[in-house]
Amino acid sequence: MTKAPLAPYPALRLRRLRQADWVRRLVRETVLTPADLIWSAVVHEGEGRVPVASMPGVERWSVAEAAKAAKEAKALGIPAIAIFPHIDAERKDATGSSAADPDGLICRAVRAMKDAAPEVGVMCDVALDPFTEHGHDGVVESGRILNDATIERLVEQGLAQANAGCDILAPSDMMDGRVGALRAALEAAGLHDTLIMSYAAKYASAFYGPYREAIGSGKLGTGSVDNPADKNTYQMDPANSEEALREVALDIAEGADMVMVKPGLPYLDIVRRVVEAFALPTFAFQVSGEYAMIMAAAQNGWLDEDRAILETLAAFKRAGCAGVITYFAPRAARMLVG
Repeated sequence: MTKAPLAPYPALRLRRLRQADWVRRLVRETVLTPADLIWSAVVHEGEGRVPVASMPGVERWSVAEAAKAAKEAKALGIPAIAIFPHIDAERKDATGSSAADPDGLICRAVRAMKDAAPEVGVMCDVALDPFTEHGHDGVVESGRILNDATIERLVEQGLAQANAGCDILAPSDMMDGRVGALRAALEAAGLHDTLIMSYAAKYASAFYGPYREAIGSGKLGTGSVDNPADKNTYQMDPANSEEALREVALDIAEGADMVMVKPGLPYLDIVRRVVEAFALPTFAFQVSGEYAMIMAAAQNGWLDEDRAILETLAAFKRAGCAGVITYFAPRAARMLVG
């Protein structure tokens, strides 16, 4: 792109374009709107709403409350909601068998949300960790997370969600080949319009801690050989960048419609590289740890909460994101349209 040459000071005073709100808005390069947001939320089996202690302002929803939230999203102009399950301990087992239950929590929530607000997209996590007693994303055998056996379970789970009316399947497990297997299964089932947003570059991050509390995830590394201490053998090494591009390329080749980088703010460099390399709709997940840090700092009076929310979300757009999955979605939408 040809750029105009810069005139020397004082012919060029860049502060002229910052002198008043009207001109700042006129020349703003990045614009954030409610249409850029996917509302991240957790649903539970009980009634009403249950606060999540490590995420002030976030609550688990009952199925009925999820339906109300879908109507709220429609009113706020939020295009989609991503739901994650808090599963009761007695429904968990070593293989996450309840993940594919067509009458399970997620499928019931999807149906209720689509009935309440069919115009709002519903995105479902395709992963076993909320359903396994050990908290890993796959089937474990002798301390190893089995790739292909896990994919078989993920396909069953994804088909159950799609048949319930889920609009976007979002495999977050990081098993090799799972996008292709899901796409083939969807096509075979006649579910041609179901979208896949792959967690294409998901890092083994320290920023997921509050989410694990929110979904009641099993405790990793509790001593059993079938409970490895971390997820480093399947989620990505935070030190790697080139590997992220290979992961994204594979998921696109296997049929992903959109891709995601997770976590968000610590990986904006990865977002930019993915956008420039593939020009495919690319999203970032502002994860639970990012949310908790902002809220904790704001509650201590260390930063302006509203400004920090909008500034971080704008950073994702500036990096090239088509949109952001965030727990701040309704708060941000109200500020943006207020």
